[in-house]
Amino acid sequence: MSKWYPKNGRVIFHVDMNSFYASVESARNPDLKGKPLAIAGNPEERKGIVVTSSYEARAKGVKTTMPLWEAKRLCPELTVMRPNFERYREASREIFQILSTITPLVQPVSIDEGYMDITDCEELGTPLEIAKQIQDTILDRLELPCSIGIAPNKFLAKMASDMKKPMGITVLRKRDLPSKLWPMPVGEMHGIGEKTAEKLNSINVYTIDELANADVLQLKGLLGINGERLQKRANGIDTRPVDPDAVSEFKSIGNSQTLPHDTTDDIEITKMLRKLSQKVSDRMDRKQVISRNIQIMIRYSDRRTITRSKQLQEYIETVDDIYHVAQKLWEEHWNQEPIRLLGVTAQHFIEKKEAGMQLNLFTYENEAKNEKLYTAIDHLTEKYGANPFKKLRPQDKANSSPTTSFQKDFLDDYKK
Repeated sequence: MSKWYPKNGRVIFHVDMNSFYASVESARNPDLKGKPLAIAGNPEERKGIVVTSSYEARAKGVKTTMPLWEAKRLCPELTVMRPNFERYREASREIFQILSTITPLVQPVSIDEGYMDITDCEELGTPLEIAKQIQDTILDRLELPCSIGIAPNKFLAKMASDMKKPMGITVLRKRDLPSKLWPMPVGEMHGIGEKTAEKLNSINVYTIDELANADVLQLKGLLGINGERLQKRANGIDTRPVDPDAVSEFKSIGNSQTLPHDTTDDIEITKMLRKLSQKVSDRMDRKQVISRNIQIMIRYSDRRTITRSKQLQEYIETVDDIYHVAQKLWEEHWNQEPIRLLGVTAQHFIEKKEAGMQLNLFTYENEAKNEKLYTAIDHLTEKYGANPFKKLRPQDKANSSPTTSFQKDFLDDYKK
């Protein structure tokens, strides 16, 4: 047993649900099992976009973000359904409750995946036995398949869970890197997107092996500090802990300012709201988080102070979006008396790098429709410098492939 539980190391799982939305729908309706199924925003419209699909549909060539008309051309027998997020959230809650019976060190990172640290779970069996127990329990109770990666750190566990789907259990040790990880194209490495892969290719780094052995100064010159971090990952180095409280790291980000004089001037007030919204947006960008709750604070000339907030349907990050919500709150709650201080605060965060933008199907489909425009903008930006069309693309700084997530308070619901 000691070979599985090293004295100075860790044993990390990455649990990744397979084709989660489609699997939840198939578990609810047995008639869908074994059939090609796609979840899409507008099943009635040819312009609808595939959000996810079953493995039977994928075998026919159906892919995420594919237009429905193309998916149905490839797979005429395809069943298409609208998503039911409440159903998926409930399934996710039950999944993480199952994981938490093994160890309290569970870190959800999205609605359908999370990390576990089982280093102190030796009495429950080998990691392979524990992984099989988790896989079987989720399948038996919820009829949902998952893949599990087992490794000494989070990065390798994530890479391992992707190596065999559906219903895979994969062990990836550091000594396995030359045979299992390094031959892979660099673009398949977790944390490397299409544009980063293109930059690496430009310096003849095509495989993870070549990244692991590249000149670190050249990588830092190309990608900044991220170049060194990616090289460490390629060499199997990742010291991040499994942190159940990681999602709560940032409680709020806010800025307030006292006006030069007490005022009721709409122009002066709205200019201040815009300035504060810009500061909040900039700080959120530095911390790489997005918010689903905006709050304003109003302090009147007699020092009476009120705070009012709004919970949003989707996550936001741009100055325009933050300002829009703050201004609405201002218009609804200002009593027309002179004010001396204003504040804008963002709350209820998720991290962009782990969870991405919460999926809003209208936004998702519009992002997909505008992809050619975005590509052209990116090309012009690379050629001429700073993006002159920045305001046309409010989500430009977010993950280029929107993924489903859920709000911070839901991440902890499984503990209740």
